[in-house]
Amino acid sequence: MDVLRPTLIRIGGRVYRKNLIQEQAYQHDEEEDFCAGPSDCTDEPCDAFVVEETEKGFQCRVEVPSPLYKYIIGKKGETKKRLETETRTSISIPKPGVEGEIVITGQHRSGVVSARTRIDVLLDSFRRKQPFTHFLSFPLNHPAIQEKFLQFKEEVLEKCSKDHGVSSSLFQNPAKLHLTLGTLVLLNEQEIQRACDLLQRCKEDFVDQIAGGKPLTVEVAGVEYMNDDPAMTDVLYAKVHMKDGSDRLQVIADQLVERFVASGLMLKEWDRVKLHATVMNTLFRKDPSAEERNNTVTGKSSFKERESFNGRNILKLFENFFFGEVQLDSVRLSQRFSSDASGYYATSGQLTFS
Repeated sequence: MDVLRPTLIRIGGRVYRKNLIQEQAYQHDEEEDFCAGPSDCTDEPCDAFVVEETEKGFQCRVEVPSPLYKYIIGKKGETKKRLETETRTSISIPKPGVEGEIVITGQHRSGVVSARTRIDVLLDSFRRKQPFTHFLSFPLNHPAIQEKFLQFKEEVLEKCSKDHGVSSSLFQNPAKLHLTLGTLVLLNEQEIQRACDLLQRCKEDFVDQIAGGKPLTVEVAGVEYMNDDPAMTDVLYAKVHMKDGSDRLQVIADQLVERFVASGLMLKEWDRVKLHATVMNTLFRKDPSAEERNNTVTGKSSFKERESFNGRNILKLFENFFFGEVQLDSVRLSQRFSSDASGYYATSGQLTFS
């Protein structure tokens, strides 16, 4: 790390510096050290969280999903002990598997603020390493779209099966055709509920006005590839656009992601959402149930394990393939690795347009 250009981490609209540390023999992959002495946050405003004054000093509570407790405790409790020693605080953590609050107490306000800040940075760092659990999606599994998709699959295999890497295992499950807006790491029921509540606030704040209280009529037509070389394709997707030529679908998608990023429930990846429906993906070759990863930090796949396919002929022959028209009437909070009665992803919550 360049000490003159340290890594910056954004949490709750504020920026923290991740300091360079000296490696120690006992370090474990479940720990990262963020150097900050007890006085480092003395002059720093702590409006991002509440520090209460008590009879014995000061106290701060932080809600943390139970799967992340181990990162605050560290190997053999070393992270917790180090935090307590360096900030002169006491940190109380619920028992493993029990949802609750981590409570930081200390005689000095600056020490409590420092401990809370360091815990936030630790949690943010390790949350980014968790595989995503949910994603916001527009379902595209309308029967007419599924029928045209199966026709597309049949014709591709008929005309392009001799092209390198092309096989039936690459195709999306028609019951799970969708547009992905963004991925989320939701580690307990409270976080899932937060995401559901935010969806409803988005509906009231801007979605109803943009959609006009009616479903959005969308056309799915044409195919495109993700990478630079069509001869080495990993993801082929169908393009989507509003039938009326407006950008309302894009505006809704962008504003939804913006809200979820601002809330801390989603990581910002791109300036705009890339609206696309995956129809072929080399991830499906080894795992038919694999979801679209979108190359997110939390959902990285090993590209070394992928076997690309030559998509040149597919792009030439099916450049304008018409998959159909669909009425989009909801945004779903979809659960990864799941299925409902229709075969689509199980829904943890949704926002409806009408």
